[in-house]
Amino acid sequence: MIAYITVGSNDLARARRFYTAFLPALGYGLTEGPEGLSFALPVPPGERPVAPDFYVKPPFDGRPASTGNGTMTAFEVPSQAEVRALHAAGLSSGGTDEGAPGFRADYGPHFYVGYLRDPDGNKIALFSSNPDEPGRDD
Repeated sequence: MIAYITVGSNDLARARRFYTAFLPALGYGLTEGPEGLSFALPVPPGERPVAPDFYVKPPFDGRPASTGNGTMTAFEVPSQAEVRALHAAGLSSGGTDEGAPGFRADYGPHFYVGYLRDPDGNKIALFSSNPDEPGRDD
């Protein structure tokens, strides 16, 4: 099980604007501290987390944050409409488009996805695989 994901940032205020545009809509709460931004889903008392936490922090080595070529963090959302809405929210909050929401020929018929880059260049995917919605081949 993946416990957490961390991406680097050179500007936490800018990263906060970007990530708070869509992560709270997915149920993530934000905790801020001198070490950076911590996004986590609520965990009922006595239970263990089932989804990974997501952290945005300056690199521990003190060097500038940079993106990993080929790395990406994907967040699942309930519907295609929400993919579109959250993709738009990310764009209006400092992100850049890396692939407009839609179906991709290389993936399953219900995999609906939009891609963004955060203000530091980290790649983010927002996707829905809801079998109750129209698929690519419908």
